[in-house]
Amino acid sequence: MSKKEDIAQKTASAPPDDDEPDEWDKRIFSTGATGSRRTGALASGSNGGPIDWTNSYHGLGTIAFSAETSAILQARLDPDDIEVKPDGIIYLPEIKYRRILNTAFGPGGWGLAPRGDLIVQERLVTREYALVANGRFVAQARGEQQYFSEDGVSTAAEGCKSNALMRCCKDLGIASELWDPRFIRKFMKEHAVQQWVEHVTTKKKKQIWLRKDDEVRYPFKKS
Repeated sequence: MSKKEDIAQKTASAPPDDDEPDEWDKRIFSTGATGSRRTGALASGSNGGPIDWTNSYHGLGTIAFSAETSAILQARLDPDDIEVKPDGIIYLPEIKYRRILNTAFGPGGWGLAPRGDLIVQERLVTREYALVANGRFVAQARGEQQYFSEDGVSTAAEGCKSNALMRCCKDLGIASELWDPRFIRKFMKEHAVQQWVEHVTTKKKKQIWLRKDDEVRYPFKKS
C-alpha cells in the first residue's frame, strides 16, 4: 500500500471532528438554550428521565438568553401600560407579564411549576412557584393572595399564582423600572394625580391616586 493510500484510509476511519457543529449544536445556538448532548435535552435530568420541577434547579445560570430575547425582556415599559392603585403604588397588570413572556419565549416555551402545596391561612393563601423558560429554571418566588370567604379560595389560588409570576419576572428584568424610585417619582408627576373622593357606602372622604386619563370608580365618587 502506498503512503497516499495509507493516509486516505486513516482519514476515512477517523472519528468525526467534535469541533464541527452538528444539528444539536445548531439548535442550541439558535434557541439560546444549553444542555449536554450526552445527557439529553433540557427536558431531561442527568439520568435521562424527566425533570422534577418541584425541587430541581436544572439549568440555573448556565448561559444567557439570546440578545433578541433579552431585549424583549428588558424593554422599557409603555407608560400607557402602567396602572396606579388608589394608595399611589404603580404596577403592571399580570396579563402583560404573560404577554412579554409569550413574545420572548413563545406560548409553551415557559411555565410556572408549583414548588409545594397551597397553604391556606385565615384570609390568605400562599404557594411557592418556579419560573421555567426554555427548559431551564429561571426564578422562584412565593405568591400570596387574600380571600374573604371559603368560596373565594379557588379564585385566590389563581391570584396567588399570578402574584408569584410577577415576582419571578423581576429576575428577568421585566418591568424593572417599577422598583426604580426616580422612575416612580417622574411617572407620578407626569401621569398621576390625587383626587378627593367619597366612599358611596360609608360616606367617608379621603384622597386617592389615579391616572390623569382615568376616572374615579366604584366604590368611590368625586367629593
